[in-house]
Amino acid sequence: MIAPKRVFVLLFNARTENEGIHSLKLGDNRDVVLMFESEDDAIRFGLMLEAQDFPSPTVESFEPEEIEEFCASAGYDCQLIEEGMLAVPPETNMAETDWQLEAKKPQELDMSDLDRIRRQLENLL
Repeated sequence: MIAPKRVFVLLFNARTENEGIHSLKLGDNRDVVLMFESEDDAIRFGLMLEAQDFPSPTVESFEPEEIEEFCASAGYDCQLIEEGMLAVPPETNMAETDWQLEAKKPQELDMSDLDRIRRQLENLL
């Protein structure tokens, strides 16, 4: 099989600080990012996720090597879904995604932020 020039993946909160890529968690606690050869297949998969009450994903095009490098650096696996293969989301989903948990983390303040806030409070007195 010839490797595709572009693949399509599903992103949540695309182009934001809280961007996340869709992955499946396999039984051995490995995350797998699906790389769709066909944009239509990726859109169909995204619609099936929405039907399971996921937020609406954005389908984005990347070079396969870019996704493979990302997966390697993040400790994820990746799987090519060839055009026409019917990929179906699992029936059970995680209660909270990693990117949702990340959004709930309190922001850390450095000393300059604390000093600025302290000055603002002192000016109120």
